[in-house]
Amino acid sequence: MSPLPNLITPGPAVVELIDSHCHLDMTSLQGEVTQLLVNASLSGVTRVITIGIDYESSVTAVSLAGQHPGVYASIGFHPHEAEAVTAASLAKIAKLAKASKVVAYGEIGLDYAKNYAEPKIQQRAFIRQLELAQELNLPVIIHDRDAHTDTADIIRRVGVLPRGGVMHCFSGNLAFAEEMIALGFMLSIPGIVTFKNATALHEVVRKTDLHHLMLETDGPFLAPVPYRGKRNQPAYLIYTAKKVAELKNIPFETVAQQTTANTCKLFRLPGADR
Repeated sequence: MSPLPNLITPGPAVVELIDSHCHLDMTSLQGEVTQLLVNASLSGVTRVITIGIDYESSVTAVSLAGQHPGVYASIGFHPHEAEAVTAASLAKIAKLAKASKVVAYGEIGLDYAKNYAEPKIQQRAFIRQLELAQELNLPVIIHDRDAHTDTADIIRRVGVLPRGGVMHCFSGNLAFAEEMIALGFMLSIPGIVTFKNATALHEVVRKTDLHHLMLETDGPFLAPVPYRGKRNQPAYLIYTAKKVAELKNIPFETVAQQTTANTCKLFRLPGADR
């Protein structure tokens, strides 16, 4: 895989972007991680959080973080994997949290769009993992698809999350955005924001203070325009950042600086105190 042509480059100003959510472990990306990270650096994306969605992918995430200086890991069971959440599997995954570059627990949550597991099973797994994140003192990465009410209700039921968390690939409206911010969550903005028909997300970005926003690719999924329908990768994060700047009518550099600071603070990455 060669470096990509036609990427928007950050320009002469020194900027840094962080891809707060990418699945570097996915089969389509195996064997290409080094080149993907080179491509990312060419567009100013210097760090990537690679996400665990089950035990095996969490192990791989930890391994990738150990191999690459700019990569950090999260661990957890995606709602599609809710039936695999048992006392034994949680004990195994909790051991991974001891690795030095594990910065979050997730992605966890609810997905009522595909319902790979029954809602009650998803809810039980979500609660157990929120409680484990509390014990491990890790921020949480929440997957919420067509489940806004139950997601918020469960978070309230579990109680205070000392390290807070982020709503991955935020898909709600402005009212839900405000509700989750009030519960202590960041909102992560995906490449969907570049789609013309993403009007609800456009409103969320316009009206939400930049201090509550992070950026993500969710690669290899959800590539932004002009790569919509293609395989996504961290280098494409710059298109999402540019769109956020356009929607908020602020400089790109401001978006890059603040979203990077927000991500560093939540995940306690180097540079969090800058």
